[in-house]
Amino acid sequence: MRDPSLRRSYALFRAFLREQTDPEHCYRLLAVDAADQVERHLPLSGAVVADVGGGAGHFTEEFRRRGAHGYLFEPDAAELTARGTAPEGAVIADGYLLPLADGAADVCFSSNVLEHVADPQTFLSEMVRITRPGGLIYLAFTNWLSPWGGHETAPWHYLGAERARNRYHRRTGRDAKHTLGQNLFAVHIGPTLRHVRTRDDIALVTARSRYAPFLAELIPRLPGIREFATWNLLLILRRLP
Repeated sequence: MRDPSLRRSYALFRAFLREQTDPEHCYRLLAVDAADQVERHLPLSGAVVADVGGGAGHFTEEFRRRGAHGYLFEPDAAELTARGTAPEGAVIADGYLLPLADGAADVCFSSNVLEHVADPQTFLSEMVRITRPGGLIYLAFTNWLSPWGGHETAPWHYLGAERARNRYHRRTGRDAKHTLGQNLFAVHIGPTLRHVRTRDDIALVTARSRYAPFLAELIPRLPGIREFATWNLLLILRRLP
């Protein structure tokens, strides 16, 4: 699918709406799309790819299908075995302290993890550490003020995180999976971009609205508006020598 395009955005949105009932279709399509985005900047065949927080391994599988040496690092054993068994070669590891040598990876990949860590700057620093000079860092996350920022409680998180959780419980009869300040954190686009641009160990290749059908690179440049309109920010960074 051409990126960006209405067809691509529609297909991904439809898959997202079916995520609870058909997670295989949703995450396989997302993995293909993410691998396409990486290959715009670096060929995957023969590359070493570290998938940080990759859950059940859909992204790692797609990287391997394209000839990469994919390695999955996931801190949650339940997520790792969500499809029954852990993917081959997967490692239970914390994104703050990855069991890899400096510069071990050609690509360090993280999809929708940053909003779940309490210290995003340290998380990014660890991704940078394990990436070789000239290698790529793929970092995508759902910002808090996105319509999906509250995850399963969205868009009611706009009225307050606790109120949104209470509404979710009343509607479903169960507790929401995510709690702000515990396993979900309010990450914003402006501060993230400012931090990235002040670092001397990475260069910003692109910052774009990950799923936008048009103006994907323009939206994150608009202060204020970007916090609501970006939905999901994709950063592709290059490790400097």
